[in-house]
Amino acid sequence: MDGTVLNEQEELMQKLVFVPDDLFFFKNYSLKDMVTYYSKIYKEFETERALKLADTLKIPCDKKVSHFSKGMKRQTAIICAICTNADYMFFDETFDGIDPVVRNFIKKELSEQMSKKETTIVMTSHNLRELEDICDNIGLLYKGGIIFESDIDSLKTNMFKIQIALKDDLSKDTFKNYNVLSFKKNGSVATVILKGEREKYEKDLKELNPIVLDFLPLTLEEVFIYQMEVLGYEFNTLV
Repeated sequence: MDGTVLNEQEELMQKLVFVPDDLFFFKNYSLKDMVTYYSKIYKEFETERALKLADTLKIPCDKKVSHFSKGMKRQTAIICAICTNADYMFFDETFDGIDPVVRNFIKKELSEQMSKKETTIVMTSHNLRELEDICDNIGLLYKGGIIFESDIDSLKTNMFKIQIALKDDLSKDTFKNYNVLSFKKNGSVATVILKGEREKYEKDLKELNPIVLDFLPLTLEEVFIYQMEVLGYEFNTLV
């Protein structure tokens, strides 16, 4: 981290916290016990803030965490992580088992933490929608490697879907000068996923005098699916 090997160095360990997908809690610990435990490890741990967040989320402080629901366990782990004030926070499947209202509340707390201390927060998730409104940058992990990474705004503005129909017949060859990620045709209307500058493509396509020409936004999930298809990962074989 920051060019230094950890090797259980206490000073560096203070700077990071990790909430795994498979959560672990000491058998007989309550949330209050977990807060006490974290406060002894992290010098900047905010005990009062942790208890206040628990109260807001209606999580009982004296009840054993082992008796909590899946969502309450996840909330307990996230509360403890946020209140460490670590410089680097890692969350695996951050919002698994958490309902939408609590999810939005936690996103707000994470955003405030980033603003408060310029904390770097890294999340992994199979649910792309939950990352779309909180992450600035996103990367695609595939077979143990990072296939690509980009800031979300650029990723979504440089890739788009069009539906087009021409007076004359059209085929994929019609778009041979474009960066085509996907081409599908249903009757006379083709749905094409393009990557590049929208303004240039829009200008060029209008010169074809199309009967139909609609530019449609892509969700982050669609962006990833089409990127994976380019790599040869065919999702339609799974459904």
